[in-house]
Amino acid sequence: MTLFFAIERRTTDFALWCAVAMLVVASVVGLYQILARFVLLQPAEWSEVSVRFALIWMVFLGCPVAFRQGAMVCVDLLYRKSGPRLRRALDLVVAASCLLLMGLILWFGLDYTWRGRFQTIAGFESLTMSYAYAALPVGGAFSILAILAQWFEPRRHDLETAQ
Repeated sequence: MTLFFAIERRTTDFALWCAVAMLVVASVVGLYQILARFVLLQPAEWSEVSVRFALIWMVFLGCPVAFRQGAMVCVDLLYRKSGPRLRRALDLVVAASCLLLMGLILWFGLDYTWRGRFQTIAGFESLTMSYAYAALPVGGAFSILAILAQWFEPRRHDLETAQ
């Protein structure tokens, strides 16, 4: 089990760093887009698409971190007022629901990634939409690991410090 937690910790940390990098990319390219359009009066075709893809990747790589911290799906009031057995049942329902959702995202994300391999991107004719769609299965796989780790070793920093 410690091997699983070590792998999950590394993948979640990697996802977090990549999500932060995508936020930086989206911010810098978005600023460039504004400057190019309104100051230089020469808009770049690639900038809007780059920001959009960076934000998509940021969201799907940020999900595992939120799942691992227990910050995604929360039933705070019911959780605070319930006993240990009901809390564990709530954890099971939340984990099963999240696993089902992430499993669907992983499954259909793989399908979309495969189908998008011939669809080119406006502004990036040499790239295909598979690069954008790949965020779904990658984020879904990392999220499944984080959900399982949260189930076996719960972290609830927000509930522990709440008043």
